[in-house]
Amino acid sequence: MRTLALLAGLLVATPALAQDKITLMLDWFVNPDHGPVIIAEENGYFADQDLEVEVIAPADPADPPKMVAAGRADLAISYQPQLHLQVAEGLPLTRVGTLVATPLNCLLVLADGPVKDVADLKGRKVGFSVAGVEEALLSAILGNHGLTMDDIELVNVNWSLSPSLMSGQVDAVLGAFRNFELNQMEIEGVAGRCFYIEEEGVPTYDELIYVANPDTMDTGVIRRFLRATELATQYIVNHPQESWEIFAATSAELQDELNEKAWVDTLPRFALRPEALDEGRYTRFEQFLNEAKLVEGIRPVSVLAIDLGEE
Repeated sequence: MRTLALLAGLLVATPALAQDKITLMLDWFVNPDHGPVIIAEENGYFADQDLEVEVIAPADPADPPKMVAAGRADLAISYQPQLHLQVAEGLPLTRVGTLVATPLNCLLVLADGPVKDVADLKGRKVGFSVAGVEEALLSAILGNHGLTMDDIELVNVNWSLSPSLMSGQVDAVLGAFRNFELNQMEIEGVAGRCFYIEEEGVPTYDELIYVANPDTMDTGVIRRFLRATELATQYIVNHPQESWEIFAATSAELQDELNEKAWVDTLPRFALRPEALDEGRYTRFEQFLNEAKLVEGIRPVSVLAIDLGEE
């Protein structure tokens, strides 16, 4: 009896195991695109996986992948198109999971404007923010309608996408997110229309992905992180209104019409199986960038991405 009592006392006195700490760099400030991460934290799914996740919004959206490559963060939210370019440049990065499993980028025009079809862009101005990938996307879209880049005038609008379109500075913009800019324009009383790039000659891709440094990553910890976000996505799909209320309650800045509309539009685009890898997407997009002369050579999928669900 004394032995049993002693063992019971030792069990009570034993401290709980410390949670594994992991740092996640967002691609931008917190917004509905990050719903599964925030819900995983708020609903305790990270804690259930013995994880303490530090979520950091970057000062510069170009920094997160670089910080992961340099070992200054464990995970970053990034973009599949950028991953291809960064790996080609030699950065030690790999895709370990998917957050948003469809493109969000679109070619945005005014609903009542002169551009009714992509072919109507001939002789018109198209705004963009990021050189390189967006120019390759635009070239493919134009080519799908018998046009070339020589048929349009490119204008760098420096992230002022919907304002430059609404003001008439340009006739279309590429790089607008269909879950945000369309809603922003609607709220301001100007109807917009998206040409979805994956329907216009561009290979479909994962818009938002989780990237890690393959040389230093802890695969066990990342698996648990992805399991927690999978449970969060499941909760969001099953409880869209409740999950919105939980998400919005984390910051007064999220409690507005734009974020609420974006939440609804983003919900069906979250990856239901964050670990799962569609190898074909990465193969096709690598070939697309190679043909556009944005990368030299073609890297195998194993260099770009891994599926942690495969043992």
